[in-house]
Amino acid sequence: MLRLNNVNKIHITGDVHTTALDQINLEIEAGEYLAITGPSGCGKSTLLGVIGLLDVPSSGEYWFEGQNIAGWSETRLNQLRRGRIGFIFQSFNLIEELSVFENVELALEYTSTPAKERKSRVEAMLDKLGIIHRANHRPSQLSGGQQQRVAIARALVANPAILLADEPTGNLDTAHGDEVMRLLRQINAEGTSVVMVTHSPAHAAQASRTLHLLDGRVVVDALRSA
Repeated sequence: MLRLNNVNKIHITGDVHTTALDQINLEIEAGEYLAITGPSGCGKSTLLGVIGLLDVPSSGEYWFEGQNIAGWSETRLNQLRRGRIGFIFQSFNLIEELSVFENVELALEYTSTPAKERKSRVEAMLDKLGIIHRANHRPSQLSGGQQQRVAIARALVANPAILLADEPTGNLDTAHGDEVMRLLRQINAEGTSVVMVTHSPAHAAQASRTLHLLDGRVVVDALRSA
């Protein structure tokens, strides 16, 4: 599905060059559930940003569904990202001025989806995630767990091929965090590839494969034992 070949990411501030990713080689197959782990500052979120086309490698190749997209313009990357990649974040990133329904619908606003289909898809996704009764509420009227469900609905409503999750339980208590993890397992079981950054060994153990980073390099790439 996607492949990174010798990918490097170097941040330059004045005369200081900081290597965030160092010779990353990674292949993710359709339907995989990959957890990315490692200490703070090791490059986890940078790698997720590169995979999600939010950040551009300094060098190396990035193949996505058979195309080498390294060097593509921001416009072309936006078009690819919009249709194929979904994101959920620790901070939810919901817009307070919009209702739950409108927050989720926003993911379809810049596609060619007709208004009637947008409405049915949003309603179906909210129903699937058990928050259809909150469709007209604002984010501040929801619990943290409900807000993360809205964020997941927004990420999934466009039917992405891959879902990227950056510490998706970081702002949740244990019960709501466990519920989000259950949803991620369900989403993956239904065929969507999932890549999750996490500090939690227990959550990483629920993925089918774990990638451990240290100083921007892959030091462990292991499948979960049966």
